[in-house]
Amino acid sequence: MRIRIPPIGKARLPGDGTCVAGSWKGHRLGRVRVKQLHSWPGSVAEAEAIQERLRLHVELTGPDVFTTVAGLDVHYHGDDALSAAVVVLDAGTLDVVERVVVHGRAAFPYVPGLFAFRELPALVEALERLTVTPDLLVCDGYGLAHPRGFGLACHLGVLTGLPSLGVGKTPFVGTHDAPAPARGSWSPIVLDGTPVGRALRTRAGTKPVYVSQGHRITLDTVTEQVLRLSPRFRLPEPVRQADHLARHGT
Repeated sequence: MRIRIPPIGKARLPGDGTCVAGSWKGHRLGRVRVKQLHSWPGSVAEAEAIQERLRLHVELTGPDVFTTVAGLDVHYHGDDALSAAVVVLDAGTLDVVERVVVHGRAAFPYVPGLFAFRELPALVEALERLTVTPDLLVCDGYGLAHPRGFGLACHLGVLTGLPSLGVGKTPFVGTHDAPAPARGSWSPIVLDGTPVGRALRTRAGTKPVYVSQGHRITLDTVTEQVLRLSPRFRLPEPVRQADHLARHGT
């Protein structure tokens, strides 16, 4: 079966192109390859069945060192118009390597737990327009912390084969205790007796973020990476920059 993604429109490359302040040395050049694993769902039942089937492909171990990381975020302009952004950063310096934004419309109705299907076509198009393949996808959303254990971070990870993680601003499923106030404190998010993520304090005295595995990564590595990528703000820098690009286009 193939994923037949509805057409989205043209991507817009901010500034003078996709290579920004381009230090390419040591970065993995080449297009992101997206596997064609399913047809586009025409109903809620079909979308849920895709999630149930593809979650069997999720791997929960993988690398723990990354050279480049990509933040992914989507901003809505009204109900269905959207902009999807991918910003690739150097993992060591957090300098921008490449940015792409795609403008289009949501490809699926709003249904809790199926939000990925609204955003996947635009995000996939943005990823395919990159000229650098990131080592890690940092998604504004959820991975295993999802009603069927297959949120956006899992879906993008399985389709691309890249390690991926989800960072949510609010809790979605399960229960958790408040982590201690210090930066780096966390408490498990538990769903049906199984840990599916962590409530993680990235800044002392601020609200935690809600992190979970997507694909090809351990939960400890998720925690370490989100903390390392959040040196100043509550949200990881790749997601902050993708949010800004999706909102403002620059």
